[in-house]
Amino acid sequence: MEQEVGEVTHYYSKLGVGIIKLSDGLLVGDSIHIKGGHTDFVQAVSSLQVEYRDVGSAKKGDSVGMKVDQKVREGDKVFKVT
Repeated sequence: MEQEVGEVTHYYSKLGVGIIKLSDGLLVGDSIHIKGGHTDFVQAVSSLQVEYRDVGSAKKGDSVGMKVDQKVREGDKVFKVT
């Protein structure tokens, strides 16, 4: 089962980092599914950053930076896999 938790707002290709605006909470260790027109993969959340600080969790409304396994694009949806 999947629950939407956010949307990609930016991607830093040189760093392999996606910026995600959260519509629900997210924890390090959660499995997520990132899906869009050209994107479709599942990965574990290995780290989260809020305002350049490492955090273990983030809440609704936060914009988080996260290392991603593949290229993501603005508008891609992020789902928590349960």
